[in-house]
Amino acid sequence: MAKLKITLVKSVIGRKPDHVATIKALGLNKLGSTVEHEDTPHIRGMVNKVKYLLKVEEL
Repeated sequence: MAKLKITLVKSVIGRKPDHVATIKALGLNKLGSTVEHEDTPHIRGMVNKVKYLLKVEEL
């Protein structure tokens, strides 16, 4: 299965609480932090919700 490399490129300061919670659920903390996740519908849904804050690459 494909993997996604997800990087936080914009700050979560002042964002909606559910968007901040989604970023935390993805495992992202600081600006510039990166995580890898399996490419599942669940992860894709989370990424689509906050895509304006992220950079996503397929591995």
